[in-house]
Amino acid sequence: MENTEMNQKCVQLLLDWDPFNLGSESYETETADVVAALQGIDDPSELAKVIQTVYEYSYEQWIPFEDCVAISYKLIAEKFIAKCII
Repeated sequence: MENTEMNQKCVQLLLDWDPFNLGSESYETETADVVAALQGIDDPSELAKVIQTVYEYSYEQWIPFEDCVAISYKLIAEKFIAKCII
């Protein structure tokens, strides 16, 4: 899997996640920020902190850390598949 395909899958995972039930079209900026951060992060907890911070900054609403960890595991799994690490 190429990096572009991985990015597209990760974008779709984040859009489907919809943590504030606003509709998937509401998260373009946050999705881009998280996918960019994913490129250099392999630890689910570290990525979860980034996710929590990005969304909280944009929406001034807190997302439980456990929810951020759950989506971060899915994103990192896609990254590992793309890099043939699994």
